[in-house]
Amino acid sequence: MKVFHCQNCQQTVFFENTNCTHCGHALAFLPDTLEIAALDPQEGDHWVSMAPASKGQHYRLCANYLDHQVCNWAVPADSHDTLCVSCQLTRVLPNLETPGNLEAWRKLETAKRRLLYTLLALGLPVRNRREDPDHGLAFDFLSDELAAAGPVLTGHDEGVITINIAEADDVEREKRRVALHEPYRTLLGHFRHEVGHYYWDELIRGSDRLQAFRALFGDESTDYAAALQQHYQDGASSNWADQYVSNYASSHPWEDWAETWAHYLHMVDALDTADACGLHLQPQRDDEPALQAEAGAVVPTEPRGFDRTISDWLALTYALNNLSRSLGQPDSYPFVLQPPVIEKLRFIHDSLPQPGATVAVPAPEAQVEVSAQPAPPVAAANGPQAVAA
Repeated sequence: MKVFHCQNCQQTVFFENTNCTHCGHALAFLPDTLEIAALDPQEGDHWVSMAPASKGQHYRLCANYLDHQVCNWAVPADSHDTLCVSCQLTRVLPNLETPGNLEAWRKLETAKRRLLYTLLALGLPVRNRREDPDHGLAFDFLSDELAAAGPVLTGHDEGVITINIAEADDVEREKRRVALHEPYRTLLGHFRHEVGHYYWDELIRGSDRLQAFRALFGDESTDYAAALQQHYQDGASSNWADQYVSNYASSHPWEDWAETWAHYLHMVDALDTADACGLHLQPQRDDEPALQAEAGAVVPTEPRGFDRTISDWLALTYALNNLSRSLGQPDSYPFVLQPPVIEKLRFIHDSLPQPGATVAVPAPEAQVEVSAQPAPPVAAANGPQAVAA
């Protein structure tokens, strides 16, 4: 994540801001340039961006920005869409008439936009269900009380990512983390994990990298449902940490990929944020981790080499965990990366589009704008439960 500034007054602003706290200028994120821009009002509902990269282009605010204050992204003024490229990906909302659901939706969209920023910055293809009806990316935000088929399972099924809105409740999410003996459970982490299943299909399934994947992660054609059942019944082996990034990753090769993918996104996002903040570590001893700031870092469209990535990540997490403990908090990154896990992370790094690849921005959305309607019902939309948790 970059460090952004208001183009009107140069005040530091953040990815979620809608107004500059210093000069009051309206702000919006521009997906086409990957930046927060100060906006000047024009006739009607048009705004002109003050960001130099936009070259005076006109925009409109996303309908979910105007109607529900759950988004801060913009839409090109010449587009027929009312929703931004992020909100277009949301197919189903929780019932907004239910108390607490609006705030849950806001948290879900905030996490999703951070995910989309990283995907677009890395040059990964992002296609919606209009552009690719069978395998395009979509998000369904569902709640247990309206699910006819039982509790909503967070998961992925052929491009559709289902998130149980209970995960947006910090207390409920912590209860689930403790019940499942997880060291780490965040809303953004869920999005990164589930989208990993989607990109396994996009990058590995049927590709010339499949055999190399199997050599590292195992044979994904083994019975998935049976593997999960066995995992929940018997648990992981006592030495799982020697080969896997998490306990859950040991359940099946698909889950190993998704867990490792999520950790890779954690790494690149945190490291690029550290770069953008000018953070570096200069230890007093040669045997302690060092981190050199990346001069002029912006977004990770040209990722650093993997060896540098992993070296910097170990240094950054060393500092983060020490700082967290000094504040009486749990470790920010409670994981140990053994050599086999590092090789899996390297495989993911090497599977990404090459630097300079074209970023695929979703095409205009023609489906019913579910997200823009007040309190849409979801009971009929729960459908088949997701297959990759």
